[in-house]
Amino acid sequence: MQFGSVESVKGIDFSLPADHPDTIKNLGGKEAKKLNIYVGCAKWNRTDLKNFYPKGTKDELEYYATQFNSIELNASFYTRYPKEQFEKWRDKTPKDFKFFPKVIQDVSHKKRLNDAKQFTDEFLNAVSGLDEKLGMLFLQLPDNFKPKFYDRLESYINNFPKHVPLAVELRNEEWFTDKTIADKVAALFKKNNVANVIVDTAGRRDIIHMRLTSPVAFIRYVGANDKSDYDRLDPWIDRISKWKKAGLKELYFFVHQNVEVESPLLSAYFIEKLNKKLGVKLHVPVKPELPVSKFKAVKAPKKALKKQAKLF
Repeated sequence: MQFGSVESVKGIDFSLPADHPDTIKNLGGKEAKKLNIYVGCAKWNRTDLKNFYPKGTKDELEYYATQFNSIELNASFYTRYPKEQFEKWRDKTPKDFKFFPKVIQDVSHKKRLNDAKQFTDEFLNAVSGLDEKLGMLFLQLPDNFKPKFYDRLESYINNFPKHVPLAVELRNEEWFTDKTIADKVAALFKKNNVANVIVDTAGRRDIIHMRLTSPVAFIRYVGANDKSDYDRLDPWIDRISKWKKAGLKELYFFVHQNVEVESPLLSAYFIEKLNKKLGVKLHVPVKPELPVSKFKAVKAPKKALKKQAKLF
């Protein structure tokens, strides 16, 4: 994931902005009986997640699903997979595993939401093969999709099937800097129960809006392959704890890297911290036979590396 990548993190303010005033209101203000938590990576490809899979692993998805309870399925953005493929993925994973497919680029980037019904219907038919393992779809719009196209966004959201969970990621800064349009979009999302995706990435601090439009937090965390990636996760633990007390019901947290080798390390670090803070018992990814020396090239604190080597 190259979006928001930087050559150096020096001088970047990684602090999380304050919550938008509507966030607590939209959470309900009262702690929910249960918070469903899903944490995962963006892909399960062996080449990207180097050293994550034990030697002899025959099926990467099957192994990945023993270590994580979800996957942000970026592959569905690039390829038109048939329903049968989604069914195969469904059958390879445990009953509580969830997939979060990205809507095909034909809808978001080629048609740009204009006359996109056919592609949307085809995509929805395909992902229906996941059945109960479909977590939430997310629609990622291109950087140059600006508020001047609001009517397209409004029409698409209003006509999207209400029984299919949806999150939307807006990338152009004008959606956030113009208060009138930001409020308009938030109202649209809230009306349709659409999650407002939050992206935390080094080069685009302008789009980390901290505005939830439903009791669902869909967060895409992008590390910069720097030791600061671990420190940046700590404030998220505190913020999520705050949202939980205010009524958060669903947390979808996906860890990316421009070089994905560290994504499982960061995910394990985050899960362990979250378990301790919230008193939950999410499985911490385990990787046998992975000595610290394997990660000399990984830019992470020595303490973190030693700790994660034990976990993996």
